[in-house]
Amino acid sequence: MGQDNFAAQKRSGGGGPSGLPTTTTGTVRGNRGGNLPRGRQIAKTFNNIKITILCGFVTILVLRGTIGVGNLGSSDADAVNKNIIEETNRILAEIRSDSGLDPDDNDQDFNLNITYSLGPKITQWDKDRKVWLHQNPQFPSFVNGKPRMLLVTGSPPNPCDNPIGDHYLLKGTKNKIDYCRLHGIEIVYNMAHLDKELAGYWAKLPLIRRLMLSHPEVEWIWWMDSDALFTDMTFEIPVKKYEGYNLVIHGYPDLLFEQKSWIALNTGSFLFRNCQWSLDLLDAWAPMGPKGAVREESGKILTANLKGRPAFEADDQSALIYLLLSQKDRWMDKVFVENQYYLHGYWVGLVDRYEEMMEKFHPGLGDERWPFVTHFVGCKPCGSYGDYPVERCLKSMERAFNFADNQVLKLYGFSHRGLLSPKIKRIRNETATPLEMVNKFDIRRVDQGSES
Repeated sequence: MGQDNFAAQKRSGGGGPSGLPTTTTGTVRGNRGGNLPRGRQIAKTFNNIKITILCGFVTILVLRGTIGVGNLGSSDADAVNKNIIEETNRILAEIRSDSGLDPDDNDQDFNLNITYSLGPKITQWDKDRKVWLHQNPQFPSFVNGKPRMLLVTGSPPNPCDNPIGDHYLLKGTKNKIDYCRLHGIEIVYNMAHLDKELAGYWAKLPLIRRLMLSHPEVEWIWWMDSDALFTDMTFEIPVKKYEGYNLVIHGYPDLLFEQKSWIALNTGSFLFRNCQWSLDLLDAWAPMGPKGAVREESGKILTANLKGRPAFEADDQSALIYLLLSQKDRWMDKVFVENQYYLHGYWVGLVDRYEEMMEKFHPGLGDERWPFVTHFVGCKPCGSYGDYPVERCLKSMERAFNFADNQVLKLYGFSHRGLLSPKIKRIRNETATPLEMVNKFDIRRVDQGSES
């Protein structure tokens, strides 16, 4: 089910224990000192040279503009000079920001021969957490018979390269808040890099670990990428199905074990149980993630071992697949590879079928008939590049958002005028007996067949 178009679902640059081959020789985190590593000193020197040359060039332009624009009025000449200076300041700011040299990075010098760690090794989390829950009954791990769940998502701390990307991040956040509000799920939106070495997709690992340890009352941590949207607002995760499992992730066992494909699993949406096993898996997963030489060398290992993987630095998804394959006996008995519903639904082939779905089916199914999650892999609306045309991606994201939003607005008697329109229309008249409408249309009252 849903294995078409797999080749397009790549996650190129865009979250093992010491047994995993991740390093060679050289230097990455250990010695704390005031001096920058040699590579960073060279990069800093080149950036200073670029800035010096640019400043000299701009000085010439300003002098030339002052002397050679006599045929212009003084106000026009001033305007020209002002524009040059403003553009120069912008370029200088870009050079400085792109240098990758954080002033706080002087202490991030580290040794490539030392296996990277997310933090102090924790060995008795299950026992310690059980004691804590007993001592803090006001923070139960189960509420109304359901395990307490925390949805985690986030985006980089800086504004999007493409301004429209911030608008779609906001829409994605609104979509997730709506789903969580309707289903009693807590939500965390993160914009901080908790570990400078684990940037990009890898940033989810230290965040998930920190949330597990800081919220022992939470039974499940659910990670979802910012470019994934809930499109079935009625469907619920069938948590009873996962008793005895600690990781739930969308994928296909045949692609994983027979083909060893780098797209056999998708780490854009997955669930971790808050337990010692999950902390151990995070510890085993992270060592391929540190930026620089470690990530580059690990990428070569992943490309050599996973079918169809292009040559690029290590990504969290490929690293997890490699870990589960190379240490299958240690991990796989606690991993549930889910494909009966769309915990991750690849957007190509879904967004153009929404009208057909509305005509033939209904929310609450969660599968290809009415996808639970639509994930815009390869679009990167917040970035300056992507694998698909920006216009196509934004149009498709608008359709997905409105498709989901209509399911929420229905309770209030409204709907979008179309799947591409932000405008809404009334779909029923006001009534003197509003509770009848609540009983009829409230998603929270819908019988959840997914739990059966």
